[in-house]
Amino acid sequence: MKLYLDEDTSHHSILAALRSRGINVVSSLEAGMDGREDEDHLVLAAAQDRVIVTGNVGDFALLHTEWASAGRPHSGIIIATQQRYSTGEFVRRILRVVSSRVAVRNGLFFLSNF
Repeated sequence: MKLYLDEDTSHHSILAALRSRGINVVSSLEAGMDGREDEDHLVLAAAQDRVIVTGNVGDFALLHTEWASAGRPHSGIIIATQQRYSTGEFVRRILRVVSSRVAVRNGLFFLSNF
């Protein structure tokens, strides 16, 4: 599973921790996407077959519904309220998602469920 961390979740410590565990992850900053619209982030993640990880519940839940209604596929959305987790807990939960082999394509998931 390849990940794309948007501006809400792309902290250096998280990126480094995920990469040290072999996770293929790119941040919005690395992709030159900081400051862009939420849908732009989802378009890029979908084009690169990456699951987007975001803390933006409202906007991405709405985008997920709009895309599903329009039959537009995406690689998956994971909602993670960043303020809720330490870096270690955030990384552990992402690793649980990856190791669970849950089919995330076109789905909307909450990190709190892992």
